[in-house]
This record gives sequence, C-alpha cells and structure tokens, in this order.
Amino acid sequence: MTTHAPQAAQTPRSVKLPATLDEAVAALAAMPAAVPVAGGTDLMTSVNSGQLRPAALVGLGRISEIRGWQYQDGHALLGAGLTHARMGRPDFAALIPALAAAARAAGPPQIRNAGTLGGNIASAAPTGDALPVLAALEAVLIIAGPGGARREVPVSHLLAGMEMLRPGELIGFVRVPLLHAPQVFLKATGRTGPGRATASVALVLDPARRGVRCAVGAIAPMPLRPLEAEQWVASLIDWDGGRGSLVPEAVTAFGEYVAAACIPDQPSAADGTEQPLTPAVLHLRRTVAALARRALGRALS
Repeated sequence: MTTHAPQAAQTPRSVKLPATLDEAVAALAAMPAAVPVAGGTDLMTSVNSGQLRPAALVGLGRISEIRGWQYQDGHALLGAGLTHARMGRPDFAALIPALAAAARAAGPPQIRNAGTLGGNIASAAPTGDALPVLAALEAVLIIAGPGGARREVPVSHLLAGMEMLRPGELIGFVRVPLLHAPQVFLKATGRTGPGRATASVALVLDPARRGVRCAVGAIAPMPLRPLEAEQWVASLIDWDGGRGSLVPEAVTAFGEYVAAACIPDQPSAADGTEQPLTPAVLHLRRTVAALARRALGRALS
C-alpha cells in the first residue's frame, strides 16, 4: 500500500510476489517503476480506464504479517493488508466498532472481500469510508522503508499531504488506540454507485481524556475535524456521571456546529451583499448536521 504509483506507457512486464514486508520494499527499490497491489479495487479501475499503465507489479497478497492484528500497549496494531470483510466481523467490531461499521459499509461483497485498509489509506479517495474513522481515532501509520527502516506518520498528516510516502515505502501497519468507549460511523449515499458516500461522520468518545473526536468525510479531499465543536460538546458532557444526560437541544446544536464548521457560509461580496449557499451545498450541510447529530446521540445513548 503506497501512494507512490509512477505511470508507464506499457502493460506489466513482471510481477513480484514477496512473502515479507521487507522483501516487498526491496522489490520496489529494485524496480522504481513498479506499482504495489493488494486488493486492486482502486488500481484496476485506473488501469481499466487507461489512467495507469504499470511497468511492473509487486503483489502484497502473500505477506501474512500485514493481514492480521495484535495488541500493543493499549493500542491495536492493524496490518495494512486487512480486508474490509475481515474488519467487519464481530470479533473486530468488539475491538474498534466504528472501523468495523465503516468496513461493512465499504461497498458490495466483492469490494469488501478484496479491498484493504492500507489501500483505502494510500488511495486517499475522499469517499474512503475508513478515513474519517482513522482521523477521529487519531491513528498512526507505521511506514516500512528500505533496509528494514520504520517510521511513524499520523494518518491525518498523510491525508493532508503534510507528509508523503517516499519512493519504495509501504504502509505496513496502522496503530489505533483502544478507547473502550462508544464510537459510531454513519454515512449518507447517493442513488448511484456501490454505496459511495456523499457525506460521512465518525465520532468517538474518549473518557480518559474527557474528549469527543469527530471527523467528517467525503465532502472534502481529506476528512475534516471540527475541533471547536468537539471541545464545546465535550465541555457539556458529565464524564463522571451519566453521559446520556446531555439535553436534545445540545445534541442538535452540535450537529449544526459541525456542519457550519465543515461547510461554512460564503464570504460576503465586495459590496457587502451576503452570498447564499446553493441548494446543493445547503442540502449537503443539512446532511452533515443530521449525521453528526445522530452519531452523537447514538454514542451517548
């Protein structure tokens, strides 16, 4: 799983099938024009449309070390090769409920069976269902590089383009904190496409830090964090008593706060005239408000 996918004007001449993560990195270093492929759900779309003609492929399907998960100091270390179908199972849902919900909503069975967590991150498509969940969880990527090198990058940095994968690097693992608290993922879809989100919201409660973390996906190139809305609603929650005591008006106001932060009003014209939002944008704002409101309500119930 890598964001480094150089184009070539020919079909693949060779395919490498490494058995370990370091072998895969070495294969990419030896063939700079090669493209790594795991599930191939995004790669094959680009190939079939003529946008990408890889000179070589490095298949990641045989690397068993990135197809499971393990516990590590209060975190879950998730292999980048985990498929959506595997993350959607009950045992994983008990571990990270919001990510499991996003995996189950990732599309039809053929997509869920093939698509991987690392591929979702590396493709960085705005509609990637796992992305707002990982942003809300403040996940960290473990990047594998040449010579056995490993470095850590916050997932939000990669998605925002603040830190990019270098040639020959691969996403090996994703470290996610285990919060042992409610977390929710919801999305709205259009009438066409295999469950592609028009807007999505991930919300997690963090009782240890007395915080609420929310991320909105699909409406921008990367998930958006309405930080002020998070801080505002966290200050209203009774963390020592019943979290469900938040009044309905506050839950509704949170949804509006999130939507306004992520889809702000148009700036006034030079003559001071207010510029109204178009009906489509106004509908999208209302959708985000409804998703955020419902997500908070479910998390607190």
